Amino acid sequence: MGEQAAIALGSNLGDRDGFLAAARRGIAALPGTRIVRETGIEETAPIGPVAQDAYLNQMLLVETALEPRPLLDALLAIEARCGRTRTERWGARTLDCDIVLYGSRRVHEPGLVIPHPELANRPFWLRELKELDVRIPA
Repeated sequence: MGEQAAIALGSNLGDRDGFLAAARRGIAALPGTRIVRETGIEETAPIGPVAQDAYLNQMLLVETALEPRPLLDALLAIEARCGRTRTERWGARTLDCDIVLYGSRRVHEPGLVIPHPELANRPFWLRELKELDVRIPA
């Protein structure tokens, strides 16, 4: 089908479980894409300078025929359908969908860096990658 990508999901506003479920359904419906494995859902403290409620986080391992940029565009559309607005950096959100890894590729484009530049700063992502049995790049 394509390459494997690790996609992190997070939500800390409204129906957090519902938004994660909507993200999973949206991702599974993407052309040439299937969910291979998913982690359990974990509640974590927010990261960053903005006071906000705890997040629910989950990571998916998908196999996709979409290239990184079209995959990102599709994830942003899923976020928007779930009411995501980008008003404050590090702010609360209904849904966040991040490409953490995309096979062994390294991508450095405006608005898209893979591996995700915050990977080393998010211990829950490292745990989730281990749960998915995905090797973390050096």
